[in-house]
Amino acid sequence: MLPSTFTLRLRRKLALHLFAVLIVLAPLVGCNDQAQPMESREVSFQGQDFTVVSLDLHRESLSLHWKNPDTGQAFSDIQSLREWGAANGKRLMFAANAGIYDQAFAPLGLYVEHGKTQVPLNLFRGNPAAGNFSIQPNGVFAIYADGHAAVRTSVDFKADKKPADWATQSGPMLVIDGQINPQFVNDSSSSKWRSGVCAREPYQVVFAVSESPVNFHTFAQLFRDKLGCRNALYLDGSISQFYIDGSGYTGAPTFMVKPYAGIFAVFVDQ
Repeated sequence: MLPSTFTLRLRRKLALHLFAVLIVLAPLVGCNDQAQPMESREVSFQGQDFTVVSLDLHRESLSLHWKNPDTGQAFSDIQSLREWGAANGKRLMFAANAGIYDQAFAPLGLYVEHGKTQVPLNLFRGNPAAGNFSIQPNGVFAIYADGHAAVRTSVDFKADKKPADWATQSGPMLVIDGQINPQFVNDSSSSKWRSGVCAREPYQVVFAVSESPVNFHTFAQLFRDKLGCRNALYLDGSISQFYIDGSGYTGAPTFMVKPYAGIFAVFVDQ
């Protein structure tokens, strides 16, 4: 028995409906297959270019690394950390220098890994040898036990008395409660490659590095006006680089990079 005209029309409508559903779902499936553990993009601001990396701490695990736990020796550079990760079944997706160091290539201020304070909070003021770290206020980037992150001035971090799982102290603060650090001069000629970080939301961390020399004021404006950060922390200057899996290194020229005392990292299992 041949199907009726009504049955043929019904089948045709069902087939068209199914086709439409597949067309709608196809891009979503593609996005999931190609999902990256972070978002990286190029941003232009006031005639200069920056690389911006955004992390969702609900999804990505951001950690800090100073010394190889197997040898006790400092990693010193991103490539060494990458190789250590590979040897332990982990793929490095993102890395960045984590703050300012002293003459012995140790963190100049607070440094916490896995909840253990390896260097205490440094509130010493006015030491010219500390360079940018001595520009007040300096600050702390911290990730807490519940997984949320925050950038606070060092004084506020101390007053809070809340232990962190991961923390690095650097300086100066770029943005403080929505205001650009008053120590910065708008038309300053002191320009360097610069990197910084903020917690735009409790579980959303944003890193930025300049692709060419920039002064403090413009870099702070980037975080406040372009990236929407109410509190942002300077990480370092001419040595600053990011490593992004699939893209390589960005930021300062490699010949300017010196040993790092701490490195931010996002690893995924291989």
